[in-house]
Amino acid sequence: MEIKLLTVGKTDVKWVKEGLDLYGSRLSHYVPFTVSEIPELKKAGALSQAQIKEKEGELILKQVGPQDLLVLLDEHGHEYRSLEFADHLQKLMARGAKTLVFVIGGAYGFSDAVYNRSHERISLSKMTFSHQMVRTIFAEQLYRAFTILKGEPYHHE
Repeated sequence: MEIKLLTVGKTDVKWVKEGLDLYGSRLSHYVPFTVSEIPELKKAGALSQAQIKEKEGELILKQVGPQDLLVLLDEHGHEYRSLEFADHLQKLMARGAKTLVFVIGGAYGFSDAVYNRSHERISLSKMTFSHQMVRTIFAEQLYRAFTILKGEPYHHE
């Protein structure tokens, strides 16, 4: 299985990119891990929020294969403690999909088409984080989950 993190917009904050690169490198010891960035829409200021969500949704769905397992990082998703997330990740990987795709959407969330295509939604917190920060936070949680599953001493509880 491979894990793909799909994001809307570039990672242009230096420390976020460094953190994402760090945890991406660490994750590569456990699973093939890639980050794909969908460029921000051109002339988005002339579009409504609904139009932006629809256009971003089309771009997201073009990046998702028919057999991929799609999980949205969404403020209304299920929250997990780290141990629970590790267990859940193991169950997702056991479902047999070739690629597990996690998506961080744009500022206005996801289109109905993306919600309908997704298998589930996960929330990292009841708090709101910038979409850039979520990239590094989520990559760290993926790494933490793998160390938990391997019984390695990264996570303390």
